[in-house]
Amino acid sequence: MELEQKLAQYSESARASSIVDSSLYTKYEVKRGLRDISGKGVLAGLTEISEVMAYRIEEGDLIPCEGRLFYRGYDIRDLVNGFLEDRRFGFEEICYLLIMGHLPTKEEYTEFRQVLGSLMTLPDEFLRNTIMNAPGQDMMNQLATSILTLYTYDPNPEDISIPNVLRQCLQLIAQFPSLMVYGFQSYAYYYNKQSLIIHTPEPELSIAQNILHMLRPDSSFTELEAKILDLALALHAEHGGGNNSTFTNHVVTSSGTDTYSAMAASLCSLKGPRHGGANIKVVQMFENMKENIKDWKDNDEICRYVERLLDKDAFDKSGLVYGIGHAVYSLSDPRSLILRDFVEELARSKGAEEEYDFYSRVEILAPEVISHRRKMYKGVSANIDFYSGFVYKMLDLPPALYTPLFATARIAGWSAHRIEELANEGKIIRPAYKAVCGHKEYTGMEQR
Repeated sequence: MELEQKLAQYSESARASSIVDSSLYTKYEVKRGLRDISGKGVLAGLTEISEVMAYRIEEGDLIPCEGRLFYRGYDIRDLVNGFLEDRRFGFEEICYLLIMGHLPTKEEYTEFRQVLGSLMTLPDEFLRNTIMNAPGQDMMNQLATSILTLYTYDPNPEDISIPNVLRQCLQLIAQFPSLMVYGFQSYAYYYNKQSLIIHTPEPELSIAQNILHMLRPDSSFTELEAKILDLALALHAEHGGGNNSTFTNHVVTSSGTDTYSAMAASLCSLKGPRHGGANIKVVQMFENMKENIKDWKDNDEICRYVERLLDKDAFDKSGLVYGIGHAVYSLSDPRSLILRDFVEELARSKGAEEEYDFYSRVEILAPEVISHRRKMYKGVSANIDFYSGFVYKMLDLPPALYTPLFATARIAGWSAHRIEELANEGKIIRPAYKAVCGHKEYTGMEQR
């Protein structure tokens, strides 16, 4: 029998033996996805790093409300307004807040920027030996490989004391943009036959500025472009301990493993289209929409397309409307609302007003169609992925980097949570799974 046929046979057998009777989840009150039927997550830990609010409790009932996000107790709207009004880059300030636990003074902010700047350079020979010699076809996998390889360049990789882990985390935050950009340039050179142009990071530039500086052949960018990319990084930096990649970091960290392994595990989690990979799916979905909807201003035509998405009759036939809905938020995602105001400004500067109007219509209409077609325990609204991919597209950033950009920001939150897990010396995380297969008598091979 051909190997392909045998593998197909094995696959069907493995699939059939892996299906659990869905009624058993209700019988044993299993919280699938560690969430109850209303979408509320199972309480698995305590954190002082961030808080996500999407409902209030009245007489024991969960009442959906406008979403709010807090970093170390500060409302994300106030943090964003603060650094925008002062005309400074906010992502580094957010990194400091999340890891150190308090807002930096002007001197602390300046010093922190300098520290990150001093850590940006990759180890000698790393670019040539790791990134250029082994380009990856998927940027997230390439980043995970690069992170794990950095372990071998660390003089003290296994030390999980807080001072050493802090040093490792700050170094990864500073070097991540280079790992991302160089990984993409290597891929573009080897697989797309594009010119290879390498720019070294500039310590005096912010992380957002450095990404644009290193990625673009002429290193040029506008103030508005850098400001909006910085804003996107700040909004993606952290989102509570329960999101998949951050929880992954807690789980892996609780085993006592090294920083590089914990960060690589989070990267692998973030790659999934149900998590960080959603932004590229949104852009791809809209490209398909534009091909199938003749009049972008026809609300009825838009609604019909959304119905086709739900019926698994359009785009990737997954039944999902990417960018609409969130595991926690119901009425609104505060990150999406903040970003949307600046998306409009960027769209005007790029001559993309018509496309922005199209996005805005889908943002309003899709939740209405979903609520009519599906039984909802909570409302749905646009999440941050709905607009972030559009932002990256208008910034002429390669689609292959959309999810890595998410990771570039979220590594700040992962760092804070890793340190928190280590500082509290908790038990290894080990939830329970109930076996439902029953017990069987062993049968010898001749009797099977």
